Amino acid sequence: MTGRRSRSARSGLGAVCAALVAAACAHGPPPPPPHPLESPPPSADLVGKLSFREARAEDTLIDLAPELGVGYVELLAANPGVDPWLPPDGKRLVVPSVRLLPSARREGIVVNLGDLHLYYFEPGASPRAYPIGIAKDGYATPTGVTSVKGKKEKPTWVPGESAHRDDPNLPDAIPPGPKNPLGEYALYLGWPSYLIHGTNEPRGVGRHSSRGCIRLYPEDIAELFAKVDVGTPVRVVNEPVKLGWIAGELYLEVNPDPDQSLELDETGKIAAPKPARGLRELVTRVAGKEAKRIDWPLVEKAGQKRIGVPTRITKPSPPPAAAPAAPAPKSG
Repeated sequence: MTGRRSRSARSGLGAVCAALVAAACAHGPPPPPPHPLESPPPSADLVGKLSFREARAEDTLIDLAPELGVGYVELLAANPGVDPWLPPDGKRLVVPSVRLLPSARREGIVVNLGDLHLYYFEPGASPRAYPIGIAKDGYATPTGVTSVKGKKEKPTWVPGESAHRDDPNLPDAIPPGPKNPLGEYALYLGWPSYLIHGTNEPRGVGRHSSRGCIRLYPEDIAELFAKVDVGTPVRVVNEPVKLGWIAGELYLEVNPDPDQSLELDETGKIAAPKPARGLRELVTRVAGKEAKRIDWPLVEKAGQKRIGVPTRITKPSPPPAAAPAAPAPKSG
């Protein structure tokens, strides 16, 4: 036969094509290319690395955050539009386990209320970052400089006046155990009544959940407690916007401001995004002589979205100018 296929040949070819299509569908779309911060180059301004996780039908973000070792509010911010109670099955979630360091002096403990993280700078070691719970609405975690004045394993909680005002039935003291909100470890600061401590409710970490104290996940406070000595300096700052250099490129991290952070915590979303104030001036100052490489539309986008994930904002450097050609030799 020439010029046409038999019916059986055509049907066989159709079956092969159908099988190939089915196989492609079964494997799904190709995975996205790796994000540069999944395996970032060494940088004095960065801690951690970015990761991803596919949501499962039974997941809720408030329970997923402790499992992933990140805070609830930062997980919400990094995944805008995702329902925290019903994330779509198979949805690729950003796990924001990478942070630019605050601009505060990199010594001892630095608490950044602006990204709900505590940073520990141990001499001779890489910095560590821990998600934290901070003051809820109506209370405040102070900013400024203090130090660790004492350490206590299995602390007793002595509720203060505000705690008794919130719950008149509280006893005068709660001994160590599952009902103690301080958890297993506490660091006492130079500010009376303000502590860095663990928790008996991990779902309160990475949220606005305390009366001003700083809460860590149980495994994180155990690690920090073992490393920190009495006398360690503690700096508490509020920097929702941070910048840092990675392999010669400038990165920008914009987190929700205090009102937006509280809104995310309480409602699971930000109703009306707003740009970060003074962002252009801050970027220009940090960029210095590299300011001409800044991608300003990208800066504005990051300042509006506030997802809390470092974003590269410098364009590639232009190639060096070619050397002028040598003059042709004269004849003659």
